[in-house]
Amino acid sequence: MTSSSTTAPTHATHVLVFPYPAQGHMIPLLDLTHQLANRGLTITILVTPKNLPFLQPLLSAHNHPNNSIQTLVLPLPSHPSLPAGFENVKDLPVHSFLAMMCALGQLHHPLLRWFTSHPNPPVAIISDMFLGWAHRLATQLGIQRLLFSPSGALALSVIDSLWHLLPKRDDPNDQNQIFSFPQIPNSPKYPWWQLSTVYRSYVEGDPDSEFIKDGFDANRASWGLVVNSFTELERVYLEHLKNELGHDRVWAVGPLLPPDNDDLSGPAQRGGSSSVSEDRIKSWLDACVEDHKVVYVCFGTQAVLTNRQMEALASGLEKSGVRFVWSVKSPTKGHAEGHYGAVPPGFDDRVAGRGLVIRGWAPQVFILRHRAVGLFLTHCGWNSALEAVVAGVPMLAWPMGADQFSNATLLVDQLKVGVRVCEGAGSVPDSDELARVVAESVSQKRVERKRAVELREAALEAIKEGGSSVKELDSLVDVWLHWKYRQVVKICNRCEMEIKVKIGMNIIKLNLNIYY
Repeated sequence: MTSSSTTAPTHATHVLVFPYPAQGHMIPLLDLTHQLANRGLTITILVTPKNLPFLQPLLSAHNHPNNSIQTLVLPLPSHPSLPAGFENVKDLPVHSFLAMMCALGQLHHPLLRWFTSHPNPPVAIISDMFLGWAHRLATQLGIQRLLFSPSGALALSVIDSLWHLLPKRDDPNDQNQIFSFPQIPNSPKYPWWQLSTVYRSYVEGDPDSEFIKDGFDANRASWGLVVNSFTELERVYLEHLKNELGHDRVWAVGPLLPPDNDDLSGPAQRGGSSSVSEDRIKSWLDACVEDHKVVYVCFGTQAVLTNRQMEALASGLEKSGVRFVWSVKSPTKGHAEGHYGAVPPGFDDRVAGRGLVIRGWAPQVFILRHRAVGLFLTHCGWNSALEAVVAGVPMLAWPMGADQFSNATLLVDQLKVGVRVCEGAGSVPDSDELARVVAESVSQKRVERKRAVELREAALEAIKEGGSSVKELDSLVDVWLHWKYRQVVKICNRCEMEIKVKIGMNIIKLNLNIYY
């Protein structure tokens, strides 16, 4: 993303960036940090010790004498539900999100001490949507707190509505009761089991639950909102958020891209290690003669498939006859040993030549943008969705949790860039039906491909010089620069007044001395 701002860098304007330690949350906020640093802001990024390595690509990109990015490393406070030694939820089951949110809340007082002792403290805090308590800290310090949403505007609208209205089931055991959101454009509706896991885990009166609820209430009260989306993609939902919040301090700055992305070639590394080298992946894709015929399969950094799901997915890919790249996430702590993430025996050999299985992290941006890739089987995580949009790749949607059902509503039902093939973290797809949809999707000219190409053009337009997202980002930075300028003027005016008072007092003393 380029900048149209001509404002000279000023290290006097200091902002604290506080990401939530999950890959899907950290990556876009770090990409935003790169853009802010490029526009002359001084940035401090708060992380816990074991998350420091994730900052290395960003720190390397700004490794020069005038480096404007510093780190603040604070120990992760303990929580009864968090195993010792784990500081990123990518290594933990989904329910650990709640415990991590509560553990990080204990950093309030250490952060307050850091602020009050800093010679040039930040004028604003940008923190993740799961760190709403940072608003109270900002209020206490008399500075601005901006909520950063790694989710899109539709998904955020649903999440905000849930915590604002607190809807409940008529029957506590009914997982299929439909909840409608008529106040949101296009009136989305979802069964209970598709609503936010964090919200469904809320227990009235429970201290941790009430802390989390207070955090989402604080999100509403925060000074501003930054969304990883772009106007052309979610205009009606961005306008809805402005109406709900009662102000227009909402900036759509996406799609946020990696620091080395200006040539759109895609970065080699985005956040993990892989069983297959980037060179081998590139060679494999380069050897594919036809364009847009390879299916890329990945379900993000959090979801781990059961062995039954793995077998059904493997069978579907094998029966489809298509070429594919499959990124497989290994089980993490809390998954029953032997029941998750196992590629069926002999599968690699049976699909040798037309299938590439990557155990561990995959360079997703690079893969999606390769000319051979024409379809993405995805969990509909927002980062994955945006990366597919920028690459112009249509999607097969298998939403599993979090904001993914809202994302599927947008991508499949409204934007028409995807087709649902399965729903739910526990669902097992029919392998024959999956094989049919996969084969048809890469062999036919479908409307989804045409729409994906159109959206790609809109996304690239938004992030080029003069585009909507660049203008939004520049305007956000200008707000801080002008705010800092006003503070300096106030200080100067106060100093001038103090000088005048002192001069006046000295004149009075002089006159008194002369008189006496």
